[in-house]
Amino acid sequence: MVSKLSTRLLNICIASYCKVRQLDRAESIICDAIRLGVLPNTVTYNTLIDGYSRLVSFEAAYSLLHRMSEASINPTVITYNSLIAGATRNCLVLKSLELFDEMLQRGIAPDIWSFNTLMHCFFKVGKPEEAYQVFRDIIHHDLSPCPATFNIMINGLCKNGYMSNALMLFRSLQRHGFVPQLITYNILINELCKAGRLKAASRMLKELAASGYVPNCITYTTIMKCCFRSRRFEQGLEIWQEMCDKGYTFDGFAYCTIAGALIKCGRINEATCYMDQMRRNGIEHDLASYNTLIHMYCKEGKLEAAYELLDEIEGVGLECDEYTHTILIDGLCKIGNIEGAQRHIKHMNVMGFSSPSVALNCVVDGLGKAGKIDHALQMFESMETRDSFTYSSLVHNLCNARRYRCASKLLLSCLNNGMKILRSAQRAVINGLGHSGFHKEARQLKLKIRLARMVHC
Repeated sequence: MVSKLSTRLLNICIASYCKVRQLDRAESIICDAIRLGVLPNTVTYNTLIDGYSRLVSFEAAYSLLHRMSEASINPTVITYNSLIAGATRNCLVLKSLELFDEMLQRGIAPDIWSFNTLMHCFFKVGKPEEAYQVFRDIIHHDLSPCPATFNIMINGLCKNGYMSNALMLFRSLQRHGFVPQLITYNILINELCKAGRLKAASRMLKELAASGYVPNCITYTTIMKCCFRSRRFEQGLEIWQEMCDKGYTFDGFAYCTIAGALIKCGRINEATCYMDQMRRNGIEHDLASYNTLIHMYCKEGKLEAAYELLDEIEGVGLECDEYTHTILIDGLCKIGNIEGAQRHIKHMNVMGFSSPSVALNCVVDGLGKAGKIDHALQMFESMETRDSFTYSSLVHNLCNARRYRCASKLLLSCLNNGMKILRSAQRAVINGLGHSGFHKEARQLKLKIRLARMVHC
């Protein structure tokens, strides 16, 4: 009885140290326990395996099987499930399959979580067909799928671009008696929002409420972000108010989301109030909230205050990311300080940010708006990677400089490479050519745009 109690206490201690990321302390307490005559068991090693796979590496976790063998402790299905989960986190699909086979060779029967984890692994590496085969294997092994099985299937189909299939599976499961969980609805709402299907996401939210579940903070924040992304600011603010009325407590992410949206629609004072409220509620600023504050100061033209925050970020032990510097570069461009923005890009390169493409986009756009279109073209030619924003902004600025033929060539090169460009930029070129008397070229450009869409649709 004392031995069982002591081993149980040992396992609690091991789990606690793993939770606070102190594996060295966990190892030392095992040594102390053995000296006192308290021997570790399967649970001890299973806990360590999970800790090593999360905090060190899969190889370090797998090496514990040898230690178990030396201690004459046989692994269980939980042991292998933890190892397969560790391989899955690192997208090691072949290793996951090897572990599954090794488990079978040892005579250990896989359980539903073995199959669930393997299925998740296939979805994670973009192999939905193999994942579906694992789902069929569950049935063949006479195992009953659990709600997590269906959630993995629905989430995996969504993540791999099969949103319609995920919805059909969801409805089919409902017809066969499956009762969706809150997490199931959150998965679908999140993916519908990512696809820009706000109306469908709103209908799913109503269905969730009608099913008896109470939407949680994640549900509301997901819908709210989608509203802001679709520039439906008032609808997003209404959802925020509904969250407040229902007494939800908010994390820093929610505050940054609402503040960022208010900044975009020019309501700087309200954004400032929300960031102050966040601090008053005891939520310390993380890098995301600092970035939101920097964005807010840049929008107000307070570049000095924004730069002061860089010192504060370093003072609290955080490191600025590429997004932080890009916000500052964009702020410098907005006030016309293009030289300062270019110097900041060089500073980014020194700090190890090798390809600040978004920052370069800001400078190219800033040069164009400042009337330095030739300099903008030179920087455009020097860029290693270009996206649709790069082309769209440069085409717009070429049109503003009345260089419509150059804009037309750039537009066609973008479309012929299968890259999307803003319809407003396309219209600006066509209208510019027409108003400048190049009616034939405008008609030819329209035809070439249609052909490019047909080829790349």
